[in-house]
Amino acid sequence: MVIKLLAAEADLSSASNVGNATLVRLYNGHSAALVVTRKNSGGTTIGSMTVLNGTVVVMEKNPTDTLTASAGGASVKVTKIAFTR
Repeated sequence: MVIKLLAAEADLSSASNVGNATLVRLYNGHSAALVVTRKNSGGTTIGSMTVLNGTVVVMEKNPTDTLTASAGGASVKVTKIAFTR
């Protein structure tokens, strides 16, 4: 997969819509697995998943949806991306 960066990297020290991203690259740099939760703009949880430490995942979301980490959010790095074929 080729990843096109659309913004500077940030972290999940607080809830973030990651620059209104629809596609997010997320890296868990924490020493433990963390739960990442996606919520809609009204604060209702849409879903969550465990992300192992040292793992990169790509998540799709709506622009106004936010992501949060269960703990150690400063160690979770996120950036807005696009992908090409």
